Amino acid sequence: MSQLEVKDSPYAALKLPDFRKLLLGRLFVTLAVQIQGLAVGWQVYELTKSPLVLGCIGLSEALPSLGVALYAGHIADVHDRTKIALIAVFGLFLSMIGLTLGSQFMSGTPLVVLIFSVIAFSGIARGFYGPAVFGIASDVVPRPLLANSAAWNSTSWQGSAMLGPVLGGFLYVGIGGAWTYGIATALLTLSLGIFLTLKNKSQRIINRDVSVIANIKEGLQFVFSNQIILGAMALDLFAVLFGGAVALLPVFSAEIFHYGPQALGFLRAAPPLGAMLTAGILAHLPIKSHAGRIFMSCVAGFGLCIIGFGLSKNYFVSLFFLTLSGMLDCVGVCIRGTIYQLLTPDDMKGRVASVNSMFIGSSNEIGEFESGVAARFMGLVPSVVFGGTMTLLVVLFTAFKAPKLRDLHLQNLYLKETK
Repeated sequence: MSQLEVKDSPYAALKLPDFRKLLLGRLFVTLAVQIQGLAVGWQVYELTKSPLVLGCIGLSEALPSLGVALYAGHIADVHDRTKIALIAVFGLFLSMIGLTLGSQFMSGTPLVVLIFSVIAFSGIARGFYGPAVFGIASDVVPRPLLANSAAWNSTSWQGSAMLGPVLGGFLYVGIGGAWTYGIATALLTLSLGIFLTLKNKSQRIINRDVSVIANIKEGLQFVFSNQIILGAMALDLFAVLFGGAVALLPVFSAEIFHYGPQALGFLRAAPPLGAMLTAGILAHLPIKSHAGRIFMSCVAGFGLCIIGFGLSKNYFVSLFFLTLSGMLDCVGVCIRGTIYQLLTPDDMKGRVASVNSMFIGSSNEIGEFESGVAARFMGLVPSVVFGGTMTLLVVLFTAFKAPKLRDLHLQNLYLKETK
């Protein structure tokens, strides 16, 4: 098979053994985290009955993650990324054990305090995990296959993000919170075993003598001087910040639809289901032309779906809007992931990923806090509609302020790779 045929094959990245291991290890981590998210959300809502407290769960994870993000990016660029990922997953493993034991032997306010403390600790672990795993992809995948690997990464992540909440909902009802966290702990154990088999194949020239401040400053200058990368990060930041209604799903499930944890699991799984289906299509039919306009249109469509979800009073109509939002979001994720991988030098992947985690990763959790606060002062439905409307306004603003992103054709990046 010729090099061109390998590059154009939709399964090219999957033929790499280390990439398959990376994919599987990430899948188990995401499954565990999604199960934890479902269980924590429902458990805290049962204990407090407060949308605001639900929003604070995300904030308690986001702040520690933000606090270590830039340093974590520096570490990922000057050390073995596989070892960093292993340590981070072990931190998540310890967090899950804490939730398991706490749910078994505690209740009431002490349990709520423990949950928030453990979530804060896991935020630190996730702050190091993201940049390390993002960098490992470029260590085990040749540059011509990075776009293909981004599509399969998204498919794997969305598949586990879809299955996790559904599984978590049924586990929580069937065996209770403590055993649900125990299952998630077992998944993290499997992930640790897989990451142990990964070998560092990086060709990076590592300069460990450079100061932490100088290294972080270099990464920030790279991101903020690149209109395409900065525009993509900023657009997704505000879309997630204002358009995230995930934190309020327990309230919708209990008070709008009058269902339990199983129904909540399907609500949380709907966006990843749509995204997984879309990611599989994009792996076979990658976007190359008019990528910038498609990206912005999909973010706008995501905002409209959030508005539709907020106004819907029917459980199945709401499932439809959430599924469609996941499909549109996935297109943006794949385009954004391809941009980051192709425009970022290998020795800067960790630092760019850390900035990305500050823009996007933590905005998920901060968006949950924003949703909780907005629901507290505006009401449940108005807060969700407000968030979707703000997403539309952010798209319009970005279209005018970031013309290079708006007019981007990924085909031009592919052509650079062949020269």
